[in-house]
Amino acid sequence: MDRQRLFIGGAWVEPDGGHYEVIDPATEAIVGRAPEASRDQVHAATAAAREAFETWSRTPAEERAAVLDRTAEIIQRNFLSYADLAQAESGATTGTARGMQVGVGAARFRRYARVEPVEQALPPQINEAGPFGRAAVMGALAVRRPVGVVTCITSYNNPWANPAGKIAPALAMGNTVVVKPAPQDPLSVYRMAEALEAAGAPPGVVNVVSGSRAEVGEAAVDSPDVDMVSFTGSTAVGQRIAEVCGRHMKRQLMELGGKGAAVVFDDADVGSAVSGIGTTFSFYSGQICTAPTRVLAQRGVYDRLVEQLAAYAGHLKVGDPREQGTVVGPVISAAHRDRVESYVELGRKEGARVAAGGERPPSDHGFYVSPTLLADCTPDMRVVREEIFGPVVVVLPFDEEGEAIALANDSDYGLIDYVWSGDVARAFRVAGRLRAGGVGINTVGRNMEAPFGGFKKSGVGRDVGSYALHAYSEVQALVWPG
Repeated sequence: MDRQRLFIGGAWVEPDGGHYEVIDPATEAIVGRAPEASRDQVHAATAAAREAFETWSRTPAEERAAVLDRTAEIIQRNFLSYADLAQAESGATTGTARGMQVGVGAARFRRYARVEPVEQALPPQINEAGPFGRAAVMGALAVRRPVGVVTCITSYNNPWANPAGKIAPALAMGNTVVVKPAPQDPLSVYRMAEALEAAGAPPGVVNVVSGSRAEVGEAAVDSPDVDMVSFTGSTAVGQRIAEVCGRHMKRQLMELGGKGAAVVFDDADVGSAVSGIGTTFSFYSGQICTAPTRVLAQRGVYDRLVEQLAAYAGHLKVGDPREQGTVVGPVISAAHRDRVESYVELGRKEGARVAAGGERPPSDHGFYVSPTLLADCTPDMRVVREEIFGPVVVVLPFDEEGEAIALANDSDYGLIDYVWSGDVARAFRVAGRLRAGGVGINTVGRNMEAPFGGFKKSGVGRDVGSYALHAYSEVQALVWPG
C-alpha cells in the first residue's frame, strides 16, 4: 500500500501525523495512504516557498515557462497511470479522468508555458501642477509583478485540472506555491509535484502538504509567509478563509459554490436544452459548481422539458466508472452520498414531484446516487436555494421574461447561468441582466480563455486564460519625466 510523503522544500518528508486512507468511491477499496501534515510542517513548507521566491521571481520568464512545458511533457508520458489514479481517487468515469482531469491538467501547464508581455506602456500625460510648480510631461509603464507565496487549496472534484489551473499561472508569473489538496484525493497532486520536480522546478518553488484535519488548511492560510490564497471549494469555507485573509491583507482568489440557473424559453431547441442540462447528472456526477442545476422553464415548454429530462435521466447508466458505457459514477464519499440523498428527501417533504430517480441504485459497494429530477418546485424551497452538489436538477415554471430574470437572480450564488432561446437577441438581452460571472447561451460549453469567476457568494476574482496571469500578479506603476 502506497504511503505517500509530503513534499517540502524539494525534499520528500515523512508526515508528523502519520497517514490516513484514501478510498476509491466506486469500490470502497483503499487506493493509498496520504500523509497527515502537522501545523509546523505546513509552516515549514510556507517558509521554504518564501526562501525560494527571491530567486524564482528573478528567473527569466522563458526559463520558468520551460519548466512548465517540460512538466506537461512528463504528464503526457505518464498519462494513463495518472488517469488511473485520478479515477481511483475521485470516482470519475474513464473519459472524464483521461480527458477532463489529466488531459486538461497537461493542457494548462502548456498554456502557461506561453510567455506573455508583463509590461504595458501608458500614454504620456501632461501634469499641469508638477512638484516644482511648472507643467511637466510624465511617462508611465504598468508592470505585472508576482504576488509572492501563494497557498493553493484545491477541490476534490478534479485533482488535476483544478490544481494545474492554480499552480501553472502562479509559477509562470514568478510566484512560489504551497498546495493543500482536497483530503479525498490528494495522491494525484503529489504525482503533479513529482512531474514538476523532474521538470526542473527548484527546491521550495512547489510544496505539497495534505491532511484530513482542518488545521492543515488553516495553517496554510494563516502562515505569515503567505501573501495570497487561491481557493476552490464551498462558500462556507471560503468565507472563513476570507476572514483570515482580510485580517492580514492577503490577496484572495475564491472560486466558490454555484446554483446555476438554466432559463429555457418556449422557442428554445428543447433537445439542446435537455442535453445541456443533462450534463448535471453525468459530469462529475453533478459534483461541479458550474452545473445548470436550477431550471426555469417557460410555461409553454415546461411539461415537454420535464418529460424529456426525466427520460434522459432514466436512460443514463449508473455504476462502476471503469466499465464501458457508464455515464454516472459515484459521488466522492458515503457522507456526501447521504447528504445528497437527504436533499432529495427534503425536496419530497417540501412538495416537489420526483420525476426521475430519487432512489439509491442497487450496488454491493460504492457511493452511488441516481440521477434525480425534482419538478414543480417553488422559489422558496431549500432544494432550489441551496447547492446540493450531486446529480440532482430542480425545475420551476415561469411566464414572462422579466419573471425569469427575477427568479434567476433570486439566489445567493452567481457563478454561471444559462439561457436557451431561438431568439438570439433575446438570449443576449436576458444574459445581460443575469447577475452571474458567466452566461452560456444555447450551450454549456466553455471557452478556456474566457474569464472565470462569480458574482455574490460564488467567489472573488477571475482566472483562466490571461485572466489567471492577472490574478497571480500585482500591478506596479513606473512613472518618470518624459
